[in-house]
Amino acid sequence: MADSTVTAKGQTTVPQQVRDALNVQPGAKLTWHVLIDGTIVVRAKTKSILDLAGAVKPKSAKHISIKQMSA
Repeated sequence: MADSTVTAKGQTTVPQQVRDALNVQPGAKLTWHVLIDGTIVVRAKTKSILDLAGAVKPKSAKHISIKQMSA
């Protein structure tokens, strides 16, 4: 378990063991999620959706119309 203190400006330092566990470096973005039960989930935003471009290859290059999709 690691502790940190919130300043009057609402800032805190992420403890070293947490930074190591999240594998974050200076300038990294953290995403905070507050769940209904009060649990806080913090995730390191290390990749952009653009990093996934080309990750999935289509089975074929065949294009179909919306009318064909609705059939």
